[in-house]
Amino acid sequence: MSKQIIHTDAAPAAVGPYSQAVAASGTKTVYLSGQIGLEPGTGDLVSENFDAQVRQAFANMQEVITAAGGTLDNVVKLTLFLTDLGKFTAANAIMAELIPQPFPARSTIGVASLPKGAQFEVEAILVL
Repeated sequence: MSKQIIHTDAAPAAVGPYSQAVAASGTKTVYLSGQIGLEPGTGDLVSENFDAQVRQAFANMQEVITAAGGTLDNVVKLTLFLTDLGKFTAANAIMAELIPQPFPARSTIGVASLPKGAQFEVEAILVL
């Protein structure tokens, strides 16, 4: 897969670890369902702690990516869902630590609630 990062100064610069747009070529596109911070063995939230939920959600996402035959480098689009947009900076910091550059495109959405009382959810699109 080849990724081309699209950037223009005529639109606002990224406000975090993401690109304005990504053009990708490859043989297969994979659409991942959202992942929350559930422990795979128990199906329970890893913790009530926001950071722990974010890290577990990204770990769950990475396992699905691996099962699809990809790596984090194949992610071209992420969507983050937060029940508290006041924790946007914390989510950004964790994402910047875990997702390799060049960063994929991304949207962040504030939501009223998520399944099982989760505070964070992530979904992804891959091109393999």
